[in-house]
Amino acid sequence: MKKKGDDVGKIIGKKLFVAVLAGGSGTRFWPLSRELYPKQVLKLAGQETLIQQTVQRMNGLVPPEQISIVTNVRHLDEIKLQLTSINPRFKEQFISEPEAKNTAAAIGLAAVVLGQSHPDSIMVVVSADHVVRKPQAFFKAIRQAIPAAEHGYLVTFGIKPDRPDTGYGYFKIGKRLSSKTAFGVSRFVEKPQLNVARQYLKQGDYYWNNGIFVWQCRTILNEIKSCLPDLYEGLIEIQKALNTPKEQAVIQAVYRRLPSISIDHGVLSHSKRAAAVLTDFGWADVGSWAALGELRQRQDKKHNVISGNVLDLESRNSVIYADQRLVATIGLEDMVVVDTADATLVCPKDRAQDIKRIVDLLKQRQAKEQQIHTTVNRPWGSYTVLEEGNGYKIKRIVVNPGARLSLQMHHQRSEHWVVVTGVAQVTCGDRVYEVKRNESTYVPVGTKHRLANPGKDPLQIIEVQNGDYLGEDDIVRFADDFGRRPHG
Repeated sequence: MKKKGDDVGKIIGKKLFVAVLAGGSGTRFWPLSRELYPKQVLKLAGQETLIQQTVQRMNGLVPPEQISIVTNVRHLDEIKLQLTSINPRFKEQFISEPEAKNTAAAIGLAAVVLGQSHPDSIMVVVSADHVVRKPQAFFKAIRQAIPAAEHGYLVTFGIKPDRPDTGYGYFKIGKRLSSKTAFGVSRFVEKPQLNVARQYLKQGDYYWNNGIFVWQCRTILNEIKSCLPDLYEGLIEIQKALNTPKEQAVIQAVYRRLPSISIDHGVLSHSKRAAAVLTDFGWADVGSWAALGELRQRQDKKHNVISGNVLDLESRNSVIYADQRLVATIGLEDMVVVDTADATLVCPKDRAQDIKRIVDLLKQRQAKEQQIHTTVNRPWGSYTVLEEGNGYKIKRIVVNPGARLSLQMHHQRSEHWVVVTGVAQVTCGDRVYEVKRNESTYVPVGTKHRLANPGKDPLQIIEVQNGDYLGEDDIVRFADDFGRRPHG
């Protein structure tokens, strides 16, 4: 069944493409989000993750083959698994960046890829971690933006501020354009101070810039050429290598030297072609734990947002999240408490934006709590790190019924497997054999191996790794049921 909004895509047919930016770094919702498990893959606003909701929404605008996901190679497997679980047609719809270089590079790369065959095609740029509560109003706003985009404007969307928020970018509107559905933009401001934000609210001609854009591929590349010539030169080098054997090597080499800058700061704030459609489609970009109530809209009578195994007495206006352990709170006011298996955050709500500073300190320590959770979900099941030390790591691995891991090999570690529940089918070198409960097996360094669960109940094993390097990127895949990358 077609969704309402499909008529928008028919306006210009196959010349309308969507680029979903999904390269978030996982800092704003730490400790629930991590570098390898960023905000867009979390279920913060319902039973689906934010990126699943975004892609489902864009299906109301264009068919899946006209939606591309722009993401960092480190997030590629997780996002691909999430999206193919809701629609297998998304397996090939990815534009992969070798490293994060902010939104100007991501959008530029999408523009050269999507505009290769149709340079005048219209490109809708959305973020994977936004919430849109009024999809029909959203489709209407896209429809209003298209005429201005066809006339060479860079169109963004203005949200009327209802408070002096310092976490958003702002712009000042100018005169109405000839299209009558959009206004010129005379000024962009990145996250102003509180007193300035209050003045903007009072003036009434400043709007929040929500980071959703509509423009021609040709137009944005021309504006990048004018405003960011170094980025443009790199993009043209990539464009020449597309669909050749050298494509990935060129992208890798070029990305190392590209500037890291946002599209707002690098292009829109300097362009004379900026325009805006003023709208209200129930947009929310919840930037921190403090604003979770705005996202979920499920608060108790004392305006608390409580999730998980929480026992609270008389707290007010607080966010309390418990992953598994019991969290008991008494008389909190305007506080954030987030507990996960390996990290706990406690801070006042008005300091929630400072979580990024904590993440920066964790990066300096090279702490695993910044990168990944102790339990990691995989398409075949999950693994939990129980303990690790110098030269060893112990995991609990759960394999779903009928599932199997990739046929793989490790250069720097050996593995011992002990079956706790179920029956394992093990491939080790040239041998294929079963290992039953209370039995064990050994996989030497450099040996091709595979673990499978042929039974109807979950398979659970304890894995002991030994080696000089035990990182998750020490893996070479020879065959994989889930289309993951050969390495890492």
